Amino acid sequence: MLATFLASTPLLSESWRLCTTVAATSPRSFVTEEEGGVVYVAFPGVEMAAASDSCWRTLVALDSIGDLTLFSARRTKEDFEPVMVHAGMLNLFSTYFNPFQNQISKDPWKIRNSYSIQPPVLLTNQMLALMGNSTTKTIVITGHSIGGATASLCALWLLSYLHHISSSTSVSVLCLTFGSPMLGNDSFPRAILKERWGGNFCHVVSKHDIMPRLLFAPITPYTTQVNFLLQFWRLSMTTPGFGKLAVPISDQQQELFNFVMSCLDAATQDGEGSAPILFHPFGSYLFVSSEGAVCVDSSTAVIKMMHLLFVSGSPACSIEDHLKYGDYIKKLSLQFLNQKNSMLGNIPDSSYEAGLELAVRSSGLANQESAKECLKSTRRMGPSPTKNAAVLPIKLSKVLPYRAEIEWYKSWCDQQVDQMGYYDLFKRRRSTSKMAMKINMNRHKLARFWNNVIEMLERNELPHDLVVREKWVNASHFYKLLVEPLDIAEYYGKGTHTTRGHYIQHGRERRYEFFDRWWKDGMATAEENNERRSQFASLTQDSCFWARVEEARDWLNSVRSESDTSKLALLWDNIEKFERYAVDLIDNKEVSEDVLAKNSSYSIWVEDLKGLRELRAKVKRFPHNFNPFQDGEVIP
Repeated sequence: MLATFLASTPLLSESWRLCTTVAATSPRSFVTEEEGGVVYVAFPGVEMAAASDSCWRTLVALDSIGDLTLFSARRTKEDFEPVMVHAGMLNLFSTYFNPFQNQISKDPWKIRNSYSIQPPVLLTNQMLALMGNSTTKTIVITGHSIGGATASLCALWLLSYLHHISSSTSVSVLCLTFGSPMLGNDSFPRAILKERWGGNFCHVVSKHDIMPRLLFAPITPYTTQVNFLLQFWRLSMTTPGFGKLAVPISDQQQELFNFVMSCLDAATQDGEGSAPILFHPFGSYLFVSSEGAVCVDSSTAVIKMMHLLFVSGSPACSIEDHLKYGDYIKKLSLQFLNQKNSMLGNIPDSSYEAGLELAVRSSGLANQESAKECLKSTRRMGPSPTKNAAVLPIKLSKVLPYRAEIEWYKSWCDQQVDQMGYYDLFKRRRSTSKMAMKINMNRHKLARFWNNVIEMLERNELPHDLVVREKWVNASHFYKLLVEPLDIAEYYGKGTHTTRGHYIQHGRERRYEFFDRWWKDGMATAEENNERRSQFASLTQDSCFWARVEEARDWLNSVRSESDTSKLALLWDNIEKFERYAVDLIDNKEVSEDVLAKNSSYSIWVEDLKGLRELRAKVKRFPHNFNPFQDGEVIP
């Protein structure tokens, strides 16, 4: 659909025209042009050189550009590797914001020739002016070659700015690149998807162009050859007629071509033959050739298509294709696609098979079966994420009665005369109480529901932003606070901690770790509420509180028998830290009343600690009467 849309509009042709214009007239800057409510911003593919060979594979963390944080707080705190991008390309883009920094610095990449670029005020103020213009409907940011990476970072900055100011502007942002190299690590496309910005990026890649495929390979040994290509392409774009000269193919260029091909082949293999890749695709990819175009947005399928198309080329065409985007775009029209492909044999009756057949033929591959299998792998089976998200509240409503019964059970426990509380009653009487047995069944039913939600998210069967939707953040948090104490009670009631270790490190279910992140991420974007509670919480705000109590009880028991003075000091340190933590929760009324029940595990621990401290004080006053304690033994 994206390919059809772009082919039926002047966006591609106008973007490429601006790319050639900026290369010829402003090779060290950027140009803007407005046409019919669409504003184009084009960056050139400047020639760059590495300060050191290793910098071709250097990644740096992408937290911000200037003073603007690029990804919201909820994205940067996930337990994945940080978002990182190519150091040299980020440094190039940063020159638009920091033009007065020393060009001969220790940055990974430097502009080959010293020059003056436009002040950052020009870029930032011009962008803001474009958004403030009532006639501006769309901003298209484009670039060729390395300029495509610059355009991607600029679009990312602009999208982040709009998100940061919570803009209600109707201006849309689209990034169109031509022959752009890979830019970031695996976390980079994941962060973009979770911000719902994947549709704002479209990368046009020609059939054999080596540049978009270059960073799939560790090209450090080929720095000289890559720099030669960058110089050749730059001169071809800036000097009329230079690109028409025959491309000199040396043995080193042939070797580079073969090396990139072998790395692409390894990246597409499954199992032991596969090889990890440092840079990953993001957004949509429009593969163009003289036969037509095919659009892919699956990262795995993008890499496979890059490989399938590249192996059908040669070293010469892999260099020439980087300059032929204008030719391909001229042929890429809706009429051309329809007329060209509709006459190439019988079209299948199935609309899906017909679309697949047209896409494969448009790729220009001789081995069409391989391309067909690659495209089939991108087809989503079953309902769309949006439909699944629409059905999920219905499924939630069916398990809410189980949650309500557990709430009622907690209320019942808090009213019992034995004053043990919710946690301890379930832990000590679970096997003998019919009521507790029913609650235990409800606990398992709720666990199945939430585990299924997480599995659907991991299979991309739900929208990426589900985890920041207030309804699901609150529902998962309430479930965690209500039910996890029962999981802890089950764990310690069965004595599982004696064989596996304590709950937090060795027994906690993965779903609760997900819910922790969802809640913290949600709180990061919400206004802080500094008002103190006037009464105790209905549910203890630390769902692992009882697991911490159990660990603290274990520490007290260890103090009574530990003979090593250094270990004894560490135990007391842990005990006192937990005591301060628990007192703070109680003072802030962030615990439910069952924590303070007379016979709860916590209240008993407090009494035990008090008795042990009194004994410890007596030992210090009369050490000769308590010799066993000095050897690490405490005999009450």
